Amino acid sequence: MRIRFKPWARPELESSKFYIDNPQEFKEKWKTLYKNEEPFHIELGCGKGSFISKIALKNKNVNYLAIDLVDAMLGLAKRNVEQTYNEVNEEIDNIYLTRFDIERIFLILDKKDKVERIYINFCNPWPRGKHHKKRLTHTKQLEKYKEFLTEKGEIYFKTDDDFLFEDSLVYFKEAGFEIVKKTYDLENEKEFWDNIETEHEKMFKEQGIKIKAVIARKK
Repeated sequence: MRIRFKPWARPELESSKFYIDNPQEFKEKWKTLYKNEEPFHIELGCGKGSFISKIALKNKNVNYLAIDLVDAMLGLAKRNVEQTYNEVNEEIDNIYLTRFDIERIFLILDKKDKVERIYINFCNPWPRGKHHKKRLTHTKQLEKYKEFLTEKGEIYFKTDDDFLFEDSLVYFKEAGFEIVKKTYDLENEKEFWDNIETEHEKMFKEQGIKIKAVIARKK
């Protein structure tokens, strides 16, 4: 998703207490930032932060790290988190944002960080064949995630894209993940998971596009 440059984003992020500008320094030490050491969940490609702000507030006993590569997105995510928590007068103490290239995520996380769950919501489908390796669910990326996921750690993935979804099911199996659940119509699977609707999800549903979702578990 493209977004216009926002000159205020970088200064706001740098002054924020829940933004990390040097994530490589926290490899193996993320738990030192939080009041509780675990559980630890991450979102890859957090965008404007509507998802991570809501799920983090809803689960104050879980620690969250949201990663994106674009300052403008992270700036909006930062404001979203602040608004969501301020509306109910809650302290922002279980979530951090950081800027990093997810293709190199092994540089900021490893098995000592004990990540129990990864969320991937509506990532770029990279439809052209030569770009498939850029997908966040591609086999080569899943192999990296396995290095820091705990035993039986899970990936929660949802998308509007049929081809990405079908290919991702193959990628999960290739990387040795177990498909715990899958659905081709998340809206009508009320017991699938405790779903938090994203901006993209609402938009796609209004267009009549069904949301596909999967829970994949590290064996």
